[in-house]
Amino acid sequence: MPQAYTPSTSVDGPGPGGTRVEALPALRPRSALSRALEWLVESSLLLAAAFSVFVTAGIVYVLATESIPFFRHVSIWEFFTDRMWTPMFAEPRHGILPLVAGTLTTTAVALVVAMPVGTMIAIWLSEFAPSRVREIVKPVMEMLAAVPTVVYGYFAVDFVTPALQHLIPGLPTFNMLGPGIVMGVMIIPYVSSLSEDAIRAVPMLLREGSYAMGAGRLTTALRVVFPAAFSGIAAAYVLAISRAVGETMIVAIAAGQQPNLTFNPLDPAATITAFIVQVSLGDLPHGSVGYQSIFAAGVTLFVMTLGFNIIGAYLKRRYRQAY
Repeated sequence: MPQAYTPSTSVDGPGPGGTRVEALPALRPRSALSRALEWLVESSLLLAAAFSVFVTAGIVYVLATESIPFFRHVSIWEFFTDRMWTPMFAEPRHGILPLVAGTLTTTAVALVVAMPVGTMIAIWLSEFAPSRVREIVKPVMEMLAAVPTVVYGYFAVDFVTPALQHLIPGLPTFNMLGPGIVMGVMIIPYVSSLSEDAIRAVPMLLREGSYAMGAGRLTTALRVVFPAAFSGIAAAYVLAISRAVGETMIVAIAAGQQPNLTFNPLDPAATITAFIVQVSLGDLPHGSVGYQSIFAAGVTLFVMTLGFNIIGAYLKRRYRQAY
């Protein structure tokens, strides 16, 4: 049984040079209440971990059981090679490529905005900003993640797209550029906050060694601190990618509802999540092939997100540095 230490104030004799030496601390058994509390905490942590695994397994089970009937009517080859996605037409076509193209295009635009801006903000907060300024700016910036995505969607339609139309004549009202930019603004806190935590975790000894070699603060931040924190920054990038891939309301409102196989961000297109929202409104009967198509699209989105997370885990292991 584990024992707890109880400090002792007694002495057991003279030590070297005539000094007095404290006796070894006495051991006493832990109380039943202490053991019960420890068991309760351990059980709660185990239950929380098991619950998350159970939820993930449940999601996979639902996606698999609901999408298998769809693939009995539609071949996997047609699903991944057909260039048309019209499951609700009289003569349906079930090629997922247009939805994948729209999803990847809007995600790419969002990352072009979020990754450099978020990384620069993280470096500034960690290496250059005064502590008082950091304590104010970081919570205020993280409030961007708390804004409802519906608000972001109408912001993209009513403000960002009209502004872009002044710069790009002929830009349609529904396009992938406007919502992609707004998505990038929305996920900036994911990149900046996690990257700033990773950068601040780099030991100060590395910075001091760089300063001792004559490097300035900017050189130290970019050449020493950033590479040392890259595994954590890569994890922030993967989280931002997963968040952008799974975004629904912004693209459903501002990117359009027409599947279009194009990677041009100036064109309108539908994403996987936008199609799921469109079909989930209840226009199709439960159990039909058109209804089951949302689960096939969900499986595709799940596999894409899983792939990004696997890449992130590889980068984290590849570039992780222990200090």
